[in-house]
Amino acid sequence: MHLEGFKDMILNRISIVNFKNIKAADLELSPKMNCFIGLNGAGKTNFLDAVYYLSFCHGVSGSPDSQLIKHDEDFFMLEGNYDSSDEVQDVISCAMKKGRKKHFKRNGKDYRKLSQHIGLIPLILISPSDISLVIGGGEERRKFMDVAISQYDHTYLSALMRYDKALQQRNALLRGEAEPDATLLDVLEDEMARQGNILFDKRDNFIERLIPVFQEIYQDISDCQEEISLKYVSHAREGDLLEILRSGRARDRAVGHSLHGAHRDDLEMLIGGYPLKREGSQGQLKSFVLSLKLAQFDFLRQKSDGIMPLLLLDDIFDKLDVCRVERIVRLVSGRHFGQIFITDTNRDHLDGILRQGDGDYRIFLVDNGNIVEKSE
Repeated sequence: MHLEGFKDMILNRISIVNFKNIKAADLELSPKMNCFIGLNGAGKTNFLDAVYYLSFCHGVSGSPDSQLIKHDEDFFMLEGNYDSSDEVQDVISCAMKKGRKKHFKRNGKDYRKLSQHIGLIPLILISPSDISLVIGGGEERRKFMDVAISQYDHTYLSALMRYDKALQQRNALLRGEAEPDATLLDVLEDEMARQGNILFDKRDNFIERLIPVFQEIYQDISDCQEEISLKYVSHAREGDLLEILRSGRARDRAVGHSLHGAHRDDLEMLIGGYPLKREGSQGQLKSFVLSLKLAQFDFLRQKSDGIMPLLLLDDIFDKLDVCRVERIVRLVSGRHFGQIFITDTNRDHLDGILRQGDGDYRIFLVDNGNIVEKSE
């Protein structure tokens, strides 16, 4: 099931101890489709969070690591054994004890910086919370761009960290009781403009290349003919970013924070020429977001040194009709996708769809943090 020109990154085994509500799990996984069936709150999403953690060095929510430790325990441990189609093997592990610094290792060696790990195991997670891309604030849409681009471009990740540091320092000066030092503001604004221009160029390129793929996927899974569009909005389009920052300094001082810059970038989402948030139905919103994330997968697949990303689908079939679910499963189980993890509450309905295909799959039953493979 290997796509020519790409190498699969397969999580063939995972061990979990005291992670959220999972006391202990040691699972061998399918190289293609892994389905986790259970009631809401059983621990399906927590399992996906563990897989996500091994790619990003943190949980999906960004909560402090200590909050991921199972109640009444004082540590958690994760370990994933990965194989790639060019026979490279990696063991990624993390151990975290309350009150201690976490140890994140690749093949037994600690990383000097956790940022060095980002992109090694590219991953896309699609979940119900992704609806916040449409109905949430601009920070949700910036995070969408940041997570996608950071996985294949370390220059972007570095620029983002530098920009955020300069932004926080500028905001601290603006909020201070004493009049800010003009020379120091000059330095910080220079840094924000320099890094902000890098972020703008890379975000602009990402969205421009994402749009046609996104629109094609939307038509495939929705069977609808509405015109949908996506537009990247940035102050960097309005003129020189440094001049914009400097000219807004007095107003920023009055409100106590920076009103312009890359941290205010956004994505405009339209359907039929109108704002999706206002005009779209629930089905259209869900199809829009799903198409956006699958297009992100396709883009990441092209950019991640030929590595096929892992795809995590968390309870995405809720409130979708059977035909649309079947269309989505057939799409993601095709040759353009690698290893997939799906959670659902409806075992029979997913079972039936999987049996119609010819791909390898495993089904796991999840109950109160216990995960066991379903016997045929």
